[in-house]
Amino acid sequence: MPLDPGRTVSELRELHELTGDEHGAQRVAFTDTWARAREWMREKLEALPVEVEDDAAGNRWATLEGASDRAVLIGGHIDSVPNGGWLDGALDLIAGLEVLRRVAEDGRPAHTLRLVDWADEEGARFGRSLFGSSAASGTLDIEEVRGLSDAAGVALPDALAEHGLELDRLAEARGRLAGAAAYLELHIEQGPVLERLELPLGVVLGTFGLERTRVSFTGQSAHAGSTPMDVRRDALAAAARLTLDLREIAKQGGGVGTVGTIAVQPGIVTAVPGACEIVLDQRHLEADGLAVMVAEAREAAQRIAGEEGVALDWQPIWAIEPIHFHPGLIELAEDAVREIAGEAPTLPSGPLHDAAEAARVGVPTVMLFVQSLRGLSHAKEEDTLQEHLELAVEALDRLTTKTLAWVGGSP
Repeated sequence: MPLDPGRTVSELRELHELTGDEHGAQRVAFTDTWARAREWMREKLEALPVEVEDDAAGNRWATLEGASDRAVLIGGHIDSVPNGGWLDGALDLIAGLEVLRRVAEDGRPAHTLRLVDWADEEGARFGRSLFGSSAASGTLDIEEVRGLSDAAGVALPDALAEHGLELDRLAEARGRLAGAAAYLELHIEQGPVLERLELPLGVVLGTFGLERTRVSFTGQSAHAGSTPMDVRRDALAAAARLTLDLREIAKQGGGVGTVGTIAVQPGIVTAVPGACEIVLDQRHLEADGLAVMVAEAREAAQRIAGEEGVALDWQPIWAIEPIHFHPGLIELAEDAVREIAGEAPTLPSGPLHDAAEAARVGVPTVMLFVQSLRGLSHAKEEDTLQEHLELAVEALDRLTTKTLAWVGGSP
């Protein structure tokens, strides 16, 4: 069975037809649609000489035993955001399936090859991204997620129980990365860089570090008609000013900064806003650069609060350090991409990926990116040219072959 990249594209379309609608992909983790997608994937795996099992966090592992138990992992996730794209996460997994087919057809590999479908990479329902992979890496704090619930009020422990999982047993998944010799992941870029370069594929240097901060400004609600402009304590004005400053801080610091959520009170057109809460999302590939950006944002918030006559509350809510991928695997990935596409640009990843959790616990890790049209993702308009998707499958296959040989020659 030779590698058939066209089959990957066909299977991606088949999956989308099964689990999407006119609004996009609907494979939100720990829902019936997600379970349907996983059953579809299990049926594909049944044709291969692999052992399929789920760990205590809901991650699904398909293992092709090799002559050595040193394992190369190919990872992805079948869950999506609501109304998401047809490629995000699923490409990683279905391309990995095709590589697994090809390796299995060639006979028993020198080293074990595992395909893993990480549970709830997106965090779309309960707000905790990288749920399954962080349980496997040991970085997930069970007590921090115990009280999470979704928009409908369903508690995380209850949602897990519906799929045969127990919150208090999540730590049992931790050992699954212990024997990994390398971790590979293919993903759509989800940004415009490769399209701007007019290149189909790229090699990922690492993932941005991230700091999320809840910033609350408290002023004084007052009548919109009778309160002079020079005596207002407008919390929304303070939040708006910080939002604009955040953009400049990111531009100057070489990272990215976003305010994607805002809550204002009393939220009526006839009242000066007395309270406003925003959440800052700041990212950078270097820890020092991220620290500078966060410090500058806090200084700006304090200055603006004083100028607007409002109180400031600054609450860090989540952080993850920058992750740099393995230099040796980056070289192999560059070789694989050059052999397939001619050029191998390198770039960082702004979005988080499960690969970061593998790298955090010392597993040699690298990622490949394939071009995203218009840089769009997490939207039904997400797309990649079919010829680029097929090149990506070939590159992942080439990288897998090189990595299996590298594992054999590495200490």
